[in-house]
Amino acid sequence: MAKRKKHTKKRIHKSRRRHWLLRREILFIILAVSLLGTGWYLKDKISFYYAMNFKNFTHKKLKNSEFETQRINKIISENTDKIFGIDLSHYQNKEDIQWDSLSIANQSIPIKFVVMRATMGNAKVDKHFDHFWQQAQQHNIIRGAYHFYRADEDPVLQANNFLENVNLQSGDLRPVLDIEKISRRHGKEKLVNNLKVWLKIVEEAYGEKPIIYTYYHYYKDYLREDFSDYPLWLANYNDVSVPSEEDHWKLWQFSENGIVYGINTKVDLNMYNGGLWGLKSLTID
Repeated sequence: MAKRKKHTKKRIHKSRRRHWLLRREILFIILAVSLLGTGWYLKDKISFYYAMNFKNFTHKKLKNSEFETQRINKIISENTDKIFGIDLSHYQNKEDIQWDSLSIANQSIPIKFVVMRATMGNAKVDKHFDHFWQQAQQHNIIRGAYHFYRADEDPVLQANNFLENVNLQSGDLRPVLDIEKISRRHGKEKLVNNLKVWLKIVEEAYGEKPIIYTYYHYYKDYLREDFSDYPLWLANYNDVSVPSEEDHWKLWQFSENGIVYGINTKVDLNMYNGGLWGLKSLTID
């Protein structure tokens, strides 16, 4: 009996020791995970602090007229279920943008997409395009590129200019054709045919119909009849209500005097007619 008790005590002692070691290992794992999580948390906090405090960036006080301020606020407040974005060109200085802060409506609505001017006419390239393009990608903002079409220049050269300078990737918006000027040398028929040439070349390169950007009256007078099957981005700075659904528009540029937190110059404000998943239907696969 005495030997049994001795062996039993040894077994109990070993069992307790195993439990103690197991608990110590569990506590060690929990502590390691906690420290790792704290490290990532502090890393994010430090990065945020650095971004907010160590960049040489100071917000300027930009103002609009009372009418324009009320108009912009009304459009935003009535469309909070929509997605908002901006477009940029060399008119905005690189130093005037703090990419990790872009938002509107007292910073309550983040900017989800940025469309940048890439090329103009036969051979011109926007001097800030490459920088803006990289910054948008680094900050996980849906990005797009547009070509400013010059109506009296060659549509083939213009299409090649865009394709040679823009490398759209999966998740980027489809290519955008910005047409807002009439030709001084050609009539409507020649203008329309040249636009079809540009669109065909770029569509064949990407396998997606490009987005057409233009003003409402330009679209009505020159484009509606021949290009109604292309995604439409309308510019209209006068109305308070969204454009008519008759034109099946996808994007609305509703102000050229947008004041965006994170930018020290006024920019064009845009709204996508839907939510984020809808906007992604306009991106490259």
